[in-house]
Amino acid sequence: MSTIYIIPTPIGNLGDITYRAIDVLKKSDKIFAEDTRISKKLLLHYGIKKKLYPYHQHNEHFVVDKIIENLLEDKQVISLVSDAGTPGISDPGYLLVTKAIERNIAVFCLPGPTALIPAVVQSGFPTNEFLFVGFLPQKKGRQKKLKEIAQQNFTQVLYESPHRLLKLIKEIALYFGEEKQISISKEITKIHENHFRGTAKEMHQIFSSTPIKGEFVVVIEKNKNN
Repeated sequence: MSTIYIIPTPIGNLGDITYRAIDVLKKSDKIFAEDTRISKKLLLHYGIKKKLYPYHQHNEHFVVDKIIENLLEDKQVISLVSDAGTPGISDPGYLLVTKAIERNIAVFCLPGPTALIPAVVQSGFPTNEFLFVGFLPQKKGRQKKLKEIAQQNFTQVLYESPHRLLKLIKEIALYFGEEKQISISKEITKIHENHFRGTAKEMHQIFSSTPIKGEFVVVIEKNKNN
């Protein structure tokens, strides 16, 4: 029987990949990558000489059925990697996994790097229950989503680009209140990693007066009155 492995890859520090992930990549018949240029650097770093095949949001609907058919016709081990982190978490992967399950193809997701867990743990907010929101819609549906999550009684985790971070902080102040406690993690595991904690109002003051660069995870404290 063919097998699909979902392989988490480092989100910044190349040393964060697991021994098992390297071993599976070496033994894979094919490796599908979100961006073959980025993944090639990782493979070269660990001496893995394998051809990479593109699998990303722009082609997955066209190639996923062919991948599944090939796995059904011939016993293979394939791996899926994204540019950074765990495929399927705000990255391509969900469609391949669901199609494989429908056809009874074995799927194994290895544990490994993802930005949301370090961010929520380092926030200092309750971690027994939390809601992973990921990226909010850029335009249509964004305000509706913010209103919905503002009613939820969980610690909440969002991803945001540097171009929209200040906008998100303003929206948190509007829908959650200026005194809502938030934690912002910047460039997790990278050289310029940093963490900021305070009210939405305080975070707006900080990020209004400094250039905003890098990748960010925003954690919002759960409502204390529920």
